[in-house]
Amino acid sequence: MPAVDKLLLEEALQDSPQNEMCLATQQLSKQLLAYEKQNFALGKGDEEVISTLHYFSKVVDELNVLHTELAKQLADTMVLPIIQFREKDLTEVSTLKDLFGLASHEHDLSMAKYSRLPKKKENEKVKTEVGKEVAAARRKQHLSSLQYYCALNALQYRKRMAMMEPMIGFAHGQINFFKKGAEMFSKHMDSFLSSVADMVQSIQVELEAEAEKMRVSQQEFLSVDESVYTPDSDVAAPQINRNLIQKAGYLNLRNKTGLVTTTWERLYFFTQGGNLMCQPRGAVAGGLIQDLDNCSVMAVDCEDRRYCFQITTPNGKSGIILQAESRKENEEWICAINNISRQIYLTDNPEAVAIKLNQTALQAVTPITSFGKKQESSCPSQNLKNSEMENENDKIVPKATASLPEAEELIAPGTPIQFDIVLPATEFLDQNRGSRRTNPFGETEDESFPEAEDSLLQQMFIVRFLGSMAVKTDSTTEVIYEAMRQVLAARAIHNIFRMTESHLMVTSQSLRLIDPQTQVSRANFELTSVTQFAAHQENKRLVGFVIRIPESTGEESLSTYIFESNSEGEKICYAINLGKEIIAVQKAH
Repeated sequence: MPAVDKLLLEEALQDSPQNEMCLATQQLSKQLLAYEKQNFALGKGDEEVISTLHYFSKVVDELNVLHTELAKQLADTMVLPIIQFREKDLTEVSTLKDLFGLASHEHDLSMAKYSRLPKKKENEKVKTEVGKEVAAARRKQHLSSLQYYCALNALQYRKRMAMMEPMIGFAHGQINFFKKGAEMFSKHMDSFLSSVADMVQSIQVELEAEAEKMRVSQQEFLSVDESVYTPDSDVAAPQINRNLIQKAGYLNLRNKTGLVTTTWERLYFFTQGGNLMCQPRGAVAGGLIQDLDNCSVMAVDCEDRRYCFQITTPNGKSGIILQAESRKENEEWICAINNISRQIYLTDNPEAVAIKLNQTALQAVTPITSFGKKQESSCPSQNLKNSEMENENDKIVPKATASLPEAEELIAPGTPIQFDIVLPATEFLDQNRGSRRTNPFGETEDESFPEAEDSLLQQMFIVRFLGSMAVKTDSTTEVIYEAMRQVLAARAIHNIFRMTESHLMVTSQSLRLIDPQTQVSRANFELTSVTQFAAHQENKRLVGFVIRIPESTGEESLSTYIFESNSEGEKICYAINLGKEIIAVQKAH
């Protein structure tokens, strides 16, 4: 808000009206012309004020020689309203601004206390009291902001009147005090002053209407239930918008202050294009925090805090960890960042694209906890030849294809994703008590694996299962990369971050998934059924392979399995390739 300088006319009236009046009126004329250059934040309706002040500037110049004897009248009709505006109205706005700042500070303190609440339910009374404290702080902040907002709205009318009323008194004093005023300014001046008076009266009517509207709004806001101000009031069934392509709001940012110590800072975040921006309190603009293009986002457990999520860069490095204040905010932030990471915002109609993609994801992504047979519609049979592989410099290099296929050519839209496809060891033992267990991968599991003892190759890797899904082809490694993208995106959409850890044993005959605690084999894949395998090009710890499984109908189905390894995925690919080479040599002899 620009400062209101003290007019020279005030000093002239106090010190020497006879000698200073001419200089003061000249200065007043310049100030009237300079009004339009003021950068006033609340500039509604200033066009009429500026044009009127320009006309008054001409009048002041013409009446300059007559103003010496008008000092007393001007002091009452012109200077006093300006002083009242400066010392009363502006002071009131400044006071309300300070009260709003204090209320905001109290709200921040209560939110910080609320954010530190643990997940445990032993002390529900404390959580309830803290929730009430947050609600009271928000209510107080809301009331103070409304009062400050109403005062600012009123100020934009009062400051217009504060410039008009003194000028009306100024002009009337000139005309009434001097006989020449009636001769110099006849009917056209009277009509002008009358129109200005009518304009001021209309502004007063607008002010009263606005004030009444604000009073009604305050009553409506204050009459709502306190649950509206309570964080996470709709935790049971929040209305979540998964089609957002931009998002803004307050989040807690996790900062490392030492090797093992961390702090959480509540800041205002917003998305802008493909970037996540942060604007600290008091800053005039936001700064870049994270480039969201091709990144991944997932809900995480962090320091016993609720509603945390982590943004990971495209190269697999852990990015920032943020905490939302409610389940609804948490899931909407995850969905918005996931939509932005797909670069939907660059399309012609990003809202429609986001809605279409999320509808497809919600239909396709169905967590499955057992190895039931997939529907025929989602597992189209393919009879494709294995892709050729070249071994160069001890690295697996897939044979280049002419062009990258579309996602629909690799995986059928709406294909279900299995997140918990590996059965726990306890379930394995339960199913083997009293009867022979049927392997869910469509193979018969032997009670022992004698080939492991005679195998020329045995390598063990620690892996975590991420998901599996049916695919349409195994002719290119792009099908594995597309499956990785869909599995990670689906986990982010559904906040699924639990993964089953296993030991992956690679031998010259098979791939075995072994429970690390009981050493029970969870699954067994014949190495000859592995038709495609690859590691992620950027996130080196992601690895996947395609399995060709015979069906009871005599046809074959293709499924891709995605894992996260503690070591580089290329090492697993090298071991699988070495096993297949051993099989080829054994067949040749």
